Amino acid sequence: MLDIAMFNPEYLQAEIPEIFTIAKQTRSVDELRHRLSQLAHQMEFDTADAYEAYSEGSIIRVRDCARVLYRILSRRSVDKAQFSVAQAIHDLAWNRSRPDLRPAFYAELLYLFRGLQGRGSGRALDDLHLIPSRYKKRQAARHRSKQLDKLDDEVRLRLRKSVSGLDPQAIERREKRRRRILAALNASQKNWYDWRWQVENIMRAAAGVAACTVLSDTERRAMEAVKSHGLPFGITPYYLSLMDDTPETGRDRAIRAQVIPPFSYIDQMATQDRNSACLDFMREADTSPIDLITRRYPAICIFKPFNTCPQICVYCQRNWEIEDAMQPGAMATVENMDAALDWIKQHPAIHEVLITGGDPLAMADEDVDRILQGVARIPTVERIRIGTRILVTMPMRITDQLADILVKYRAPGQRQVAVVTHVQHPYEIGPDTVEAVNKLRARGISIYNQLVYTFFVSRRFEAAHLRKLLALIGVDPYYTFNTKGKGETVEYRVPIARLLQEQKEEARLLPGLARTDEAVYNVPGLGKNYLRARQHRDLISILPDGSRLYEFHPWEKNISRMVTTHISEDIPILDYLQRLEAIGEDASDYETIWYYF
Repeated sequence: MLDIAMFNPEYLQAEIPEIFTIAKQTRSVDELRHRLSQLAHQMEFDTADAYEAYSEGSIIRVRDCARVLYRILSRRSVDKAQFSVAQAIHDLAWNRSRPDLRPAFYAELLYLFRGLQGRGSGRALDDLHLIPSRYKKRQAARHRSKQLDKLDDEVRLRLRKSVSGLDPQAIERREKRRRRILAALNASQKNWYDWRWQVENIMRAAAGVAACTVLSDTERRAMEAVKSHGLPFGITPYYLSLMDDTPETGRDRAIRAQVIPPFSYIDQMATQDRNSACLDFMREADTSPIDLITRRYPAICIFKPFNTCPQICVYCQRNWEIEDAMQPGAMATVENMDAALDWIKQHPAIHEVLITGGDPLAMADEDVDRILQGVARIPTVERIRIGTRILVTMPMRITDQLADILVKYRAPGQRQVAVVTHVQHPYEIGPDTVEAVNKLRARGISIYNQLVYTFFVSRRFEAAHLRKLLALIGVDPYYTFNTKGKGETVEYRVPIARLLQEQKEEARLLPGLARTDEAVYNVPGLGKNYLRARQHRDLISILPDGSRLYEFHPWEKNISRMVTTHISEDIPILDYLQRLEAIGEDASDYETIWYYF
């Protein structure tokens, strides 16, 4: 269990007294900045020089912490952050009151300076680590093979923490709920598998949802508040059937969070101007050269002909545009679509078009056909991507007729048609999703998944389980997106350090085809920043509340020197760990998180 009481100035000074001794010897903050920088440099050099006394992991940790400290102490970082970590240390050393500093700030300093000394957390998954063998050749190989068997046993135990929707008991539970939903709606099994019936019966009110599954008082009040404020909301009957009648088990936590907003979201959205620039996190308005088109990269553009979905995801990137689930009038006018297609044709540099919205596969067959035909007629387009969440929100929409329409525009060697979906959790995947995937794959349509790494899929091995299951049903892991820094979705956000930890400590233990996605942070107006590469970002400060402040570099930084960077405030790691403990996790299992920068 986390002992929050230890994260205070007194404990910090007792644990790393040398830092505060230096601070008490300096007359100014600038002098302290230089002294601490010199200390970091000396410790990095000394550790590498006297390497026999340290483990390889400790040497790497000292290096990483030293480089973070250099950056944090620099005048450029202080100016960009408008906050000085050195000033805070100086004030604490001289017993000046700093009520602005929270436990999460002290926790960051504690682990940073422990790491600089070659100490710090790092034993949480020791049972998963391979021990170097004293044997040679075949004997060494056999010894390692035994270790790998034990390693896989441990991985499998952890993968089973999250339940799949393909689990026989899950299938049985959902069959019962489906019958209850059909009874509540006075409908038949035939109705259930008619996607138009699903659309006509989208759940929009708390009373209707409560009649079909168990809601907590908080969830019911949240739905009522959403309706009273006129915020977009909707759940398909199919997706509702994925919810459990025993939410206290936590099996369907991610599914509920996907569509039932917390009050922090409702309060912000209810007071925001829906056309406000702050809701347009990705600054699509600044990258839209013509209605319905967004372009951030040279060879691809986004085409948005249909501005609604069968159900609303709470943290949707386009919550500032979407009016409601299957909102009438969401289809763009023929004139606007023709103008957008003409614009793409006039820009032969564009070789790929991502059709999204909204969810374009919620359109009628004839509309899907007409739009794909318009894009396919552009001779320079080599790939058509379709962004859709239909595979988990309404999989019966993937009819044979729709699949035949999609494959009609596939021309091997000339034009690819691919589906990019968003499966969020293993519990979303059921037999109907598997069947929908098979219909597309049987016709040569590639399917890729974009996972949004929210709090509700961030427990140990939860995302790894999802990728493993996706690969087995025929969906290739593509991107894992760090949750966007939108103020209204703060309860969904996860520290960047946790995603980096997940990629290195969990995903890495799976075979390549089950973990070949890319972890990215979406930079407003600029696009994807690849988190696997440290050279694409800098940790420039630790703020008083314990948030890490990152500076992200644009993708074209080595092409042009005239670029701008993006400053983003992360979620405090200590706050995140406390939330994990609140749902039954052991924070010590995540202790290496502090050393992912």
